[in-house]
Amino acid sequence: MHHTPKLFKPENRNTFYQTGNSQEMQLVTHPGVRNDTMNIVYTETSQILATRLARALKIPLVDVKYSRFPDGEHYLVTGETGEETIIVGSVVDNNALVQLLLLIDACDSSRIHLVLPYMAYARQDKRFQPGEPLSARAVAQAIGRGVKDVYTVNIHEPEILKYFPAPAQNLSIAPDIGAYIRTLDLDNPLILAPDYGALAFAGQVASAGGWEYDHLEKTRLSGLEVRMAPRQLSAAGRPVVIVDDIISTGGTIVTAAGMLYQQGATDIYAACVHGVLTGGAYARLMGTGIRDVICSDTIERACSKVSAADRIANAIRSH
Repeated sequence: MHHTPKLFKPENRNTFYQTGNSQEMQLVTHPGVRNDTMNIVYTETSQILATRLARALKIPLVDVKYSRFPDGEHYLVTGETGEETIIVGSVVDNNALVQLLLLIDACDSSRIHLVLPYMAYARQDKRFQPGEPLSARAVAQAIGRGVKDVYTVNIHEPEILKYFPAPAQNLSIAPDIGAYIRTLDLDNPLILAPDYGALAFAGQVASAGGWEYDHLEKTRLSGLEVRMAPRQLSAAGRPVVIVDDIISTGGTIVTAAGMLYQQGATDIYAACVHGVLTGGAYARLMGTGIRDVICSDTIERACSKVSAADRIANAIRSH
């Protein structure tokens, strides 16, 4: 039989309500916040984005305590939620998935708006051979139960939205990435997608500054040698920003950066929505001579320089 894990008491007892002999977690608020019937809870992977979203919407954050049982099972407890609750939780790994499932269940007395900034398993959106699971469908159906609606951010394949049991809307922060690139004051930058599939995303980024954009094209020169270069435009004498929805291993960008420098690019930046950055990808990218790696807070990293909070807040306000 499980016993409730012991939760550490905060140093400031004012962060708790006193109710008889028990303690209930108080709403954590910010200056200027409305006290109304909507509030926000979060998984451990989305604390920063949840805080920014609470400030953008001027609604309270409800504290959530996380711990584990001795056998490794997850446990959580939330403070008092209102009539409507926004749950912010990126699924970056299996632990985050379980936390999100538990949090949705814990808030079942509210109308739940699920903000899913990043969704692991979304790249397995079709069966490539018999016997494989449709992982994107399995995860979407699991976390979409019991919620009123779902907001995703640059989900890898928008077709996945149909798998959620609740209405789902995909938001793009490509314009916000473009707005950040504008602050770099680059002279006539070329916005490059790593392949044709990401060209539309590159176009959305480029529209923020009226810049030219293109995609990289591979040309096999021999059995061992491959050349990567912009399909139509030249990188010579200008800064280049390689953009994509996800940077995972960074392998393509590392290879492309070396070749673009050989082709005369002055500076190269890498920008994405979701900085997965597995296996030392960030260090590898910077070691190639890339000036900076820019990603958003859908996955919270040291290089998260763009926030999805305002875009999500606007979408929630419009509903």
